[in-house]
Amino acid sequence: MKNLLLLLISVILLSSCVNKSENQAKVSGQEIYFTETSHDYEDILIDSDGSYKFVFKNLGEGPIVINKVRSTCGCTVPSWPKEPIESGKEGEIEVKYNTALAGSFMKSIIVYSSAANSPNKLFIKGKVVKGEEIVKDEEIVKDEEGSR
Repeated sequence: MKNLLLLLISVILLSSCVNKSENQAKVSGQEIYFTETSHDYEDILIDSDGSYKFVFKNLGEGPIVINKVRSTCGCTVPSWPKEPIESGKEGEIEVKYNTALAGSFMKSIIVYSSAANSPNKLFIKGKVVKGEEIVKDEEIVKDEEGSR
């Protein structure tokens, strides 16, 4: 019985922590809330799929319209819902990074909407690598482990 009570209290406390950021956003008057504002691809293979979806929620009283989404570079192509997002509903901003060229990157995406807290800035970063680079890194780790 004691364990069941502790479990119940833990679940309640954890569930209140999960939505804390969203609740803080609502209290501060934000109408559009992004669950994440940055994404790190880390090492991503050259010519692989560089897509990522940023999820947002309408915390306002009425519908929100995403007017436009701009990236800092032509190598990052955003797409967004054209229809209004009703109050309490979620939407997605999809960002596709062109992984044709190897090297590190850090890009900004700016979301313009009818929300009071517009514009919103999103970020992506990572390093596009050739397949051989990943294999070399794994071989180095194996060599280090073997020499112990």
